[in-house]
Amino acid sequence: MTAPGAPSPREGQLPVVAVVAAGGVLGSLIRYGTGLIWPARAGGFPWATFGINVVGCAVIGAFLVLVTEILTVHRLVRPFFGTGVLGGFTTFSTYAVDFRKLVGDGHPVTAFAYLAGTLCAALAAVWLAATATRRLFARRQT
Repeated sequence: MTAPGAPSPREGQLPVVAVVAAGGVLGSLIRYGTGLIWPARAGGFPWATFGINVVGCAVIGAFLVLVTEILTVHRLVRPFFGTGVLGGFTTFSTYAVDFRKLVGDGHPVTAFAYLAGTLCAALAAVWLAATATRRLFARRQT
């Protein structure tokens, strides 16, 4: 039951679902285009997927610091860009498929280097971007 005059849960969530969907389309298109420009060769290290995930994680780190600690933004910015665009752009499902394909095709060393390298690089990217964003804005405020 909602309070009189308050939007129903359905009305309150519809704009969020819409912006996540729109952002997801945009992020997925950017990822798809990147894969076309930078295709992986059979048995080789999937550099495009690796780069997409690391760049996406860096952007997530900077973005979340901006919208949670520094800026006041519209309530739909975070679901549109953070969940939609960056969720559509990053592709950890392809990361898992790439790993499985490399192992299945007889490239276990490349597969495990990709598995560990992506995890370490993605975590480092989030941390470095968040830290750099905090430091950049701390200097501007002093």
